[in-house]
Amino acid sequence: MRILSLAAGLTLALATSLNAASIPAGGQLEFDVVRKGKDIGDHSYRFSGAGDALTVNVETDIAVKVPIIRTTAFSFQHKSVESWANGALRSVRSATNDDGTPHQLSTDGKDALPASLWNDDILRVNSLLNTIDGSVMKIRVSDLGTEQVVTRGGAIPAHHYRLSGDLSRDLWYDAQGNLAHVSFTAEDGSKVTYVRK
Repeated sequence: MRILSLAAGLTLALATSLNAASIPAGGQLEFDVVRKGKDIGDHSYRFSGAGDALTVNVETDIAVKVPIIRTTAFSFQHKSVESWANGALRSVRSATNDDGTPHQLSTDGKDALPASLWNDDILRVNSLLNTIDGSVMKIRVSDLGTEQVVTRGGAIPAHHYRLSGDLSRDLWYDAQGNLAHVSFTAEDGSKVTYVRK
């Protein structure tokens, strides 16, 4: 395992000069959210426009249910709209319901890339914008090499990276630079994965 080196001059302020990642064919990415082998929700990205004026709609809808009494033990809904211009994030607007706790965000790009994970440029910076509360999170990136990951369309080769610091995520990107798989540990210790449809 090696830690991705950052050029000495690469700072948070330079994040705006990075090129936005390629847009997936069809203009969307969709994932099943899986916990303990069960599908608990959906996570999706919708892309419209082009690099000089790009809009990204991100939506997550998760509900963990207690099977016997058919009640919801945990729920999370998040919708955000990212506005990009010439490869730079201009604004993020989001609304989140974190298990009954609401969050609203409307902010400029803060010279950072958003922690929405679709853009593999996040692997080349050391700070990300939290799209729920607008805070800036410090991260480190480890390169774990190429692996096979399972998607709903079958196994594909993808490059594995690990984020640590203020955000902990394992991320896999396919040969086109599109997000292929996500894995992380939830607050209750369970493993959650995003399986691409």
